[in-house]
Amino acid sequence: MDMNVIEEVKKDLMGWRLGRIIHVMDRGFSSEENLRILQRGAGHYIIGERMRAGKKDVEAALSKRGRFHTIRENLLVKESIVGDGEARKRYVIAYNPEEAERDRRQRNEIICAVEEQLENLKQLPNEAHHKRACALRAHKVYGKYIRQLKDGTLKLNKQAIRDEEKYDGKYLIRTSDDTLSLEDIALGYKQLLQVESAFRTLKSTLNIRPMYHRLERRIRAHIIINWLALLLVRLIENETGSSWDSVRREVQRLQVGHFTTKDGDLYRTTTPTAKQKEIFNKVGVNLPPEILEIKPKS
Repeated sequence: MDMNVIEEVKKDLMGWRLGRIIHVMDRGFSSEENLRILQRGAGHYIIGERMRAGKKDVEAALSKRGRFHTIRENLLVKESIVGDGEARKRYVIAYNPEEAERDRRQRNEIICAVEEQLENLKQLPNEAHHKRACALRAHKVYGKYIRQLKDGTLKLNKQAIRDEEKYDGKYLIRTSDDTLSLEDIALGYKQLLQVESAFRTLKSTLNIRPMYHRLERRIRAHIIINWLALLLVRLIENETGSSWDSVRREVQRLQVGHFTTKDGDLYRTTTPTAKQKEIFNKVGVNLPPEILEIKPKS
């Protein structure tokens, strides 16, 4: 299926008369046949590689020694060349310290859960013990951190933990273009991740579906409104330097109080925090007035 998609895209681009095309694609398209198709007609690619696929070239790229170079905050890169001549492959290892810390934290939570499960396993009688042991070994998350001894006892797989530590905060990129800088390669692939994030936002945060429309003009309007909402989200993130979720959580704390007295009703906003003032200022929007409305009793 992915090969057909790539063939179709290449065919569609032929009429554009572009002098140079660099395709940026994710790991699902990294087969050698797909890469050959992408290089037709002087084309090039920047593509993600699966680090845990067991490929010799990938393992060789990851094991190359060398220093990382900082190109952006929380984005470090280093180049790794594998092979010579026609077999030469250019890889870039990207490293994000924040993601590395998150990976470590998530793995530690999983390991704590595995240790708890293994401890609980000891308390079970024979048949229940056997069923639970099989379920743990087959578990899609816990399974890789569990090893079975010759006597059938389950233990924490410390070697698997050490192996996973090597991938913390890293992703591997391969390119066919030797003229691209490490920065262009890393940031080019990062843009792909941002596009994928945008699609996830459209499908989840903004809930583009389901669409309860039948007329084409209404369907188009629905999608355009969602696109504008996504654009607004990205603009707010760029201006504030914070994620949309954190901005929304902070702004939602700004509320309106309704006070009823013998003389009438008063609608008043809560006093904005320093963080809320900063957000409104950065996006160029005025804070709501302290007193929104006064309704005297008639």
